[in-house]
Amino acid sequence: MFTAGLSLCFTLLLTLILWLGAATHVTAQTLLTVPAIVPSTATVQLAMGSKPLFSFSGKRPTNLGVKDGKLAVCPGSPNCVSSQAPVADAEHFIAPIAYKTAPEEAMASLKTVIQNMERTKIITDSPDYLYAEFTTALMGYVDDVEFYLDQGTGTIQVRSASRLGQSDLGVNRKRIETVRAKLLELDK
Repeated sequence: MFTAGLSLCFTLLLTLILWLGAATHVTAQTLLTVPAIVPSTATVQLAMGSKPLFSFSGKRPTNLGVKDGKLAVCPGSPNCVSSQAPVADAEHFIAPIAYKTAPEEAMASLKTVIQNMERTKIITDSPDYLYAEFTTALMGYVDDVEFYLDQGTGTIQVRSASRLGQSDLGVNRKRIETVRAKLLELDK
C-alpha cells in the first residue's frame, strides 16, 4: 500500500515537472534516478490516454447563453475575456471576431475550427450561438467558451471564462485569438 502511494506521488511529480518543460532545469533523466517503482512518462501517458491526469471541472454555469443580445458578464476575477466587456476594462475586453461571409458560413467555419481544437466538446450549437467546453491537458480545468453571431454588427461576440480558480495565465485570451487566426486562415 505504501509503495503504491509512493509510486503515485513520484509519478505525479515527474508528470508535473515534465509538463513544466523548459521552465525548470530538472530533467527526466535526473528524476529517473529514483527507485524503479516510478513508472516512465510513456507509461503515464499510456495510462492517461487523452484524458487529463486530474479533473477539476467544476459545475457547468447556469447563466450562459444570449439574453437580450448579450452574453454573461465576466466575473471580477482575471480569468475571463468578453467582447461585450467595456473597452476600458482592459483585463476582460477582447475584440469581437469580424466575419465577411454569409452568417451561416461564418458559423459553419467557427464550428469547424472549434471541432478541430484539442479537448473540446460542443455543448450547444444553433444558427447564431455556439457554446463549447475546453478542458486543460494536465489538471482537467474546464473553460466555458461562447460565441454569439451578432448580425447587426457583422461580428461574432465572444466570451471565454474559467470555471474555477483566479488566474488563467492568459489562456482564455490566447484561445480566442487562436480561434480568430484560424478563422482568418479559412477565409483566405
